[in-house]
Amino acid sequence: MNFETICVRGIKTLSVRLERQCENALKIVAALKKNPRVKGILFPGLPECRGYEIAKSQARGFGSMISFYVDSPETVERVLKSVKIIHFAESLGGIDTLITYPATQTHVDVPEKERNERGITNTLLRLSVGIENADDLIDDLERALN
Repeated sequence: MNFETICVRGIKTLSVRLERQCENALKIVAALKKNPRVKGILFPGLPECRGYEIAKSQARGFGSMISFYVDSPETVERVLKSVKIIHFAESLGGIDTLITYPATQTHVDVPEKERNERGITNTLLRLSVGIENADDLIDDLERALN
């Protein structure tokens, strides 16, 4: 199978995968908003989020990237060690849901003071939401958070 064939196959299902990822992200955000350990959520699908109106006017969905703050570094550690369906890995946009810890992964080379000024604190986690069952993902996060 050549590269062109592989690309065409992927493109044929791209819209369905993206729709599912966006739907899952909205459901996960709704669940995170109810969790007392979650102290803030950065997601363009929230009306209180900067950029909401622009995203709403320019796109059919709000994407599948969610950043959220938890109550402590200990909660971060517990979540990263406890998730079962969600994978702790550094990547974006695949069909599997991944969780990253920017302070030690994507932004590890940025000085801590600068990271904190940019909101990349030691209590920030980031999800790249995949196409799995949203209820399973929510259950996985809830169990890991609590």
